[in-house]
Amino acid sequence: MGSALESRVRPYFPALRAPVVAAATKVGSDPTFPRRRLVVRLPPDARLYQIAFQAILLTVGVLVRDFALDPRQMALAFAAGLVTQRLWLRALELEHKGSLSALITCFGVSLLLRADTLWIHPLAAALAVSSKFVLRVNGKHVFNPANFGVVVALLLLPGTWVSPGQWGSDVALAGWFVALGGLVTQRARRWDISWVFLAAWLVLFATRILWLGQPWGILAHQLGNGGLLLFAFFMISDPMTIPDRRAARVGYALVVAALAFAWQFALFRTNGLLWALFLAAPLVPLIDRAWPGEKFAWLNCVRRRAD
Repeated sequence: MGSALESRVRPYFPALRAPVVAAATKVGSDPTFPRRRLVVRLPPDARLYQIAFQAILLTVGVLVRDFALDPRQMALAFAAGLVTQRLWLRALELEHKGSLSALITCFGVSLLLRADTLWIHPLAAALAVSSKFVLRVNGKHVFNPANFGVVVALLLLPGTWVSPGQWGSDVALAGWFVALGGLVTQRARRWDISWVFLAAWLVLFATRILWLGQPWGILAHQLGNGGLLLFAFFMISDPMTIPDRRAARVGYALVVAALAFAWQFALFRTNGLLWALFLAAPLVPLIDRAWPGEKFAWLNCVRRRAD
């Protein structure tokens, strides 16, 4: 069989050297070759998947969902965020790393924040990145950087807002949120907090529907809410700003869900998810002190995957 294959290959590739032809004929004549599995090694750092997902989401949002985001705002946000990261590293004489984290923060600010002027987005991105270096306890930054930048902008900067309706209610899009978000959180080994939060939020929402006698289509609308799923998989699940112990993360997810629900349906105020995470974040250092666990580090996560 090998000789027959070699006679067919050689006329088309006369310049092939004998070792190459021999290797090709060996593969073709090997009866076990079709049963061999092709092993594809995926990048171990979950941040790469998050950046890819956010880039796709932002592109689709601007082109299809009309995110009302000026490209200049986005460009300035990324420039300010990356420059701020570099300046803090130089000022603190730290190793020049963390660009992936800064990119994720800039994507988060661009995805969530809307403003009337060009200077809001770069300022929010700079504040968000700075919070990682300034607001720290026991080696962990207290606030999710994107959450911090957006909330501070809403609180202090005029002409800013977050548009919950920008995501639409496309169930297929929501499915992509779940699939890709689940991939990222599982690779970061912090998948539990996302699913617990989503379950708690939907249970609270279902209870409210039963209490008020509302149609169940409202719950389906929540399941298709891209903002909710973005929050669950890429904000509350930030491994650097959540409790280290698994049981503590479950309790923290329940607290954030309850606080967000009360903010939105008891106080009747907007952006409950963002404000709930912002207000609950300072509890994490206290939780870690009372119930310590294995401290997360992106480098350790990459090493475990490599092993």
